[in-house]
Amino acid sequence: MIGQVILEGVGLGAVLMLVCAIGIRNGAVGMVHLYENNVQERCISLGLTTREKIRRNQRLFKVVCLPIYIAYVLIFVYAVNGARGFGEGFWQMLVILFVLNLIDRLLIDDFWVGHTKMWTIPGTEDLKPYIPNDVKRKKWLFGTLGMAVIAAVLAGVMTLFVH
Repeated sequence: MIGQVILEGVGLGAVLMLVCAIGIRNGAVGMVHLYENNVQERCISLGLTTREKIRRNQRLFKVVCLPIYIAYVLIFVYAVNGARGFGEGFWQMLVILFVLNLIDRLLIDDFWVGHTKMWTIPGTEDLKPYIPNDVKRKKWLFGTLGMAVIAAVLAGVMTLFVH
């Protein structure tokens, strides 16, 4: 079962990578809402985007992507894997979200954003690294503690509905 749940986490990581690939298909400025404020401000001053477009993309990302990620986790844990009760749902969601976090931190942030040119926005190269160390620490903290909280909340809600 653990192998299956890990693979489901890899699948969710692939969904995230697909979202990112779609977001940067016309250039990394399409995902500038994920960058730090100094990069966003530079893109605006260079005329590459507007504050309104950044806000719209942030909202779109939250309104479209977050429900997809949550639905993915819930469908696999409860419909596919047949989890019942808080404990069973919690550990499965925690593993899926932990694998997602590893993919996001290591493959996307560290490798894809940090070591390829696909996420480079012309005119902002001097602002690299796009993900500063203090931001990386916060992302790791949220990715571990935050994902545990999310898994607990979702497992709690589902326990109310399943029983």
